[in-house]
Amino acid sequence: MRTLRALGAAGAAALLTASAATAAPSPPPAPRAQLTDAAVDKAVAGLDGTVTDMMRRTGVPGVAVAVVHNDEVVYLKGFGLRRTGESAKVDPDTVFQLASVSKPVSSTVIAGALADPGAWDEPLAGTLPGFALKDPWVTSHVTPADLFSHRSGLPDHAGDLLEDLGYDRAYILGHLREEPLSPFRASYAYTNFGLTAAAEAVARDHGVSWQKLSEDKLFKPAGMTRTSTEFDDYAESPDRAWGHVRNPDGTWSPRYVRDADAQTPAGGASSTVRDMSRWLRLHLDTGSLDGKRIVPADALARTYQPEVVSQAVTGRGTPQFYGLGWNVSYDDAGRLRLSHSGAFALGANSNVTMLPLERLGIVVLTNAAPVGLADAVALNFFDTAQYGKPTTDWMPLVAASYTQTFEAGRSDTDYAHPPAGAKPARDSAAYTGTYDNPYYGRATVTADDDGALTLALGPKPMRFPLTHYDGDTFSFVTTGENAVGRTGVTFADGTLRVEYLDADHLGTFTRQ
Repeated sequence: MRTLRALGAAGAAALLTASAATAAPSPPPAPRAQLTDAAVDKAVAGLDGTVTDMMRRTGVPGVAVAVVHNDEVVYLKGFGLRRTGESAKVDPDTVFQLASVSKPVSSTVIAGALADPGAWDEPLAGTLPGFALKDPWVTSHVTPADLFSHRSGLPDHAGDLLEDLGYDRAYILGHLREEPLSPFRASYAYTNFGLTAAAEAVARDHGVSWQKLSEDKLFKPAGMTRTSTEFDDYAESPDRAWGHVRNPDGTWSPRYVRDADAQTPAGGASSTVRDMSRWLRLHLDTGSLDGKRIVPADALARTYQPEVVSQAVTGRGTPQFYGLGWNVSYDDAGRLRLSHSGAFALGANSNVTMLPLERLGIVVLTNAAPVGLADAVALNFFDTAQYGKPTTDWMPLVAASYTQTFEAGRSDTDYAHPPAGAKPARDSAAYTGTYDNPYYGRATVTADDDGALTLALGPKPMRFPLTHYDGDTFSFVTTGENAVGRTGVTFADGTLRVEYLDADHLGTFTRQ
């Protein structure tokens, strides 16, 4: 037997290369489609019962659902009422607010606009006047991909509280530079206005508005005739689902109207399940619809790639990623699963979920604040297609997750019940005046003839009566999409600190 020494260097290298090639294991097989038509048909057949049962359990007024399989719309139906107290029914052409399902719709628009997948990675620097982040280096390097995947370093939901106070998109995008940054491209934090900045920059680069870009690159070519990125189109639709919130007695009322124009690409789109079924067909046919290429296949596929870890360990013990406007995960069979939820605390909840390998997708739209229904319908549907029945009662699990999210910003202090022996407030003149903040702008504190204080915030401004709590600490009831109940206002040394505005240490105002 020849030795490596006898073969010489060249011969030994060749032998080792051949041996390695012979010994190398074969790559694992690619994931394969598993769902039969019969399995999908069974899941579709169960949707009527699933939706009506969940509506009964929750009282959600209106729901619309579409399912696409193998390029066919196999389910398209509306349930319930557009608005409580009225008789108009939800149908497949009822317009709903998409909330954050706007994000994958927007990434589809940009995939069509950029065409070259590599353009997602080109810096925005200078494209959007007034936009900057706290670190100049990050500002010069941040890309649409960074902002659409929430890895820019901006804090969670940066800018949302400015929107609640009435500031417009230009002001908010121009003040993101005040936000502290976590490590660039190494951390995930969900930011509506970071994504909005990227979308606006792409539209500006094309010389059009975001609505025009969306129409030109997606809505018109895909025949999505009732889809819009402008609040007025939703508000003026004669077949519109009104947003509802739950009353203390468990009933639902259309008490608020959520205008999300400031963050349109992230949460301001509206559509119908008929239009959304066309959008699903486009995705499940790699960017084509009715034989017409609308979005380049490679540009669309780029939006499905994991860009950042969004959750290290999910309930199933596996990681979840975020792509470009999509939640990205892989099931036990290695199949790509794409999804996104949308939620307005003021009255909307939506979900889209797709298994591209199976050419199967579902979209669920509702006109109520999130209680788990939209996501649970999608989870039940895919469980039934895969396993023949739901693997668990998903609705309370999803509802608990939403509750945890919406409760996260609430104060640990019960301001409605001052402590025993609370110290009295000083004379109202000790607190009144004008205060300034580089992020939140001007705040004013005024007193009426009885000494009762009112805090004014925002450009309009919004006025909040202050209730005394203890010493120099007062409270007021927050309002808007991100309301967190009562929050504290503390005066000290010529400053006032608003507790719920201070999560990122930006909530202290200085007296002028």
